[in-house]
Amino acid sequence: MKALESISSFAGKYFAVWVIIAALMAFLFPTPFLGLGAYITILLGVVMFGMGLTLKAVDFKIIATKPLPVIVGVAAQFVIMPLVAFAIAYVLKLPPELAAGLVLLGCVPGGTASNVMVYLAKGNLALSVAMTSLSTLLAPIVTPVLLLWLAGQWLPVDPVSMFKSIVQVIIVPIVLGLLIRRFFPKAVEKSVTVVPLISVLAILIIVSAVTSANAGNVISSGFVVFAAVFLHNGFGLLLGYLTALMLGLNENDRRAISLEVGMQNSGLGVALATAHFGPLAALPSVWGAIWHNISGPILATIWSKKPTKVEEPEQHLGIIPVQPFESR
Repeated sequence: MKALESISSFAGKYFAVWVIIAALMAFLFPTPFLGLGAYITILLGVVMFGMGLTLKAVDFKIIATKPLPVIVGVAAQFVIMPLVAFAIAYVLKLPPELAAGLVLLGCVPGGTASNVMVYLAKGNLALSVAMTSLSTLLAPIVTPVLLLWLAGQWLPVDPVSMFKSIVQVIIVPIVLGLLIRRFFPKAVEKSVTVVPLISVLAILIIVSAVTSANAGNVISSGFVVFAAVFLHNGFGLLLGYLTALMLGLNENDRRAISLEVGMQNSGLGVALATAHFGPLAALPSVWGAIWHNISGPILATIWSKKPTKVEEPEQHLGIIPVQPFESR
């Protein structure tokens, strides 16, 4: 088990590198990976099941004790990112599938990798975990409605079908994970450190599947899609921080909200885009899975060298340091 824990830690630590390697392999040699697309939904369910195994009741305590930062953060998540994606898609005049895919990336909840980045950045970890959890639970309702409003002009959106998809691939696996943790706590505690390895492998397979399906599109649209994702992520990080600053929140909260707003659940974006819009629409989320895990660590490293005056948050052992990846 200790060997698996070491491998799991290593896999999570260099997750961005593995994602880049997986994407390159699938781009250069797409044929072996083409059949993996049929398993995207199942694989994302595995990732979210792992998230459910690590959640604890204490993760939601801050929502009751200090609700303002959580409300501000989640509201910013579902306002800033969708509108910024919509604006970028218009300014760059993206083709319909890519535009809808970028807006979809903006409408999904935060990813679990942000929790690790907030910890490293010396931000409010409890706030980060609460934001990820709450935005994920709200996603079945909020994400389809936002997509219908913002992306419906490019591609048809079926909010009911999307609601069912999100419940199946996110809510059901998380609930199962919570139930197993509730009834088999000792078994979960012994095995939870291996969860990142399974989740990293699942995300790598998802990235490989979508990249192989879009090998030709990467050549023709790769740069403009990366530029769109780069701008989207940058504006999210900046505007998330400024929103918290304008509302008078402390530096720890600002860092948490910035990273939570800027880092999306790219894995969910890939699954929903593939199922409801087509493989090309999944390309922004694939780039998101890569870039978010590069920009996040860079910003976290910069902030880690600038201590705040507020006491550092307590470690959440279920999340830190065992989930350094995007569910995306």
